[in-house]
Amino acid sequence: MEAIASIPVAPAGFRSGFVALVGRPNVGKSTLFNHLLGQKVAITSPVAQTTRNRLRGILTTATAQFIFVDTPGIHKPHHRLGEVLVHNAKGVLKRVDAIVFVVDAASPPGRGDRYVADLLTTTPAPVLMAINKIDLLPPEAREQRQQDYQTLGPWPAYPCSALTGEGVGLLQSAIAAQLPLGPYYYPPDMVTDQPERFIMAELIREQILHHTREEVPHSVAVTIEQVQQERNLTRVHAVIYVERPTQKAIIIGQGGQLLKQIGTAARQEIETLIGGKIYLELFVKVRPRWRQDRLRLAELGYRIEKD
Repeated sequence: MEAIASIPVAPAGFRSGFVALVGRPNVGKSTLFNHLLGQKVAITSPVAQTTRNRLRGILTTATAQFIFVDTPGIHKPHHRLGEVLVHNAKGVLKRVDAIVFVVDAASPPGRGDRYVADLLTTTPAPVLMAINKIDLLPPEAREQRQQDYQTLGPWPAYPCSALTGEGVGLLQSAIAAQLPLGPYYYPPDMVTDQPERFIMAELIREQILHHTREEVPHSVAVTIEQVQQERNLTRVHAVIYVERPTQKAIIIGQGGQLLKQIGTAARQEIETLIGGKIYLELFVKVRPRWRQDRLRLAELGYRIEKD
């Protein structure tokens, strides 16, 4: 996870750059992000607006280095947290070398897709459209759905499935062709520039998304308070913040059973991340209306990013 190796000099003809994955919520940006990287870095769930932080993933091939930026879904915000996420997602569009506009082939274009498309008409970077989830369509319906989405803008479209991998290689080659000639920005073996603590917190939040429903997933934030390295074990102390006592009761569950299930599943994911044994302690605390409070959002790591 951390940069250990030195950064080599790029060979002649090497391409590199930053690539934003953008789109409305729940179109599969994070799943596509992980597939492009060849391993799990971003959390995924069926819950819309799973991604909250701008996450960078690094893919280095013999001829190019891609720095993929997974962004929160662009949507109409309903609270201060949503405003921060959407502002930051829009800000990325001005600072990347290429943009992948991800849409969902399982449904025709909607207002959310058109809103994102309108934003992209003024961006300086080249745009490619990834028509994701084509595995959910019968073959005879794919061409029509592609035509439907190509009405959104004059961008080359690449039908693909982040789940099965179909078409992703062609999309990756098309992205590479749009990158400028450039250096290695990161060591070739680096996969993300996010610290391990951030990824650990996200893996815990992912399990909460999978184990709860209704308003609970959107009201949750997770922080890693302490990581203590021992000889054959890493102790991780994490706090789950919610907005109401009823949400705390739901996450803990009867007799603490749901919290135990969340902890067990998250521990397994974190052990895969660090390649070692984890002892995970989870605590649940109520922090009322944290999504509306600028100071509390900042404390939890959600800040407006400067352009």
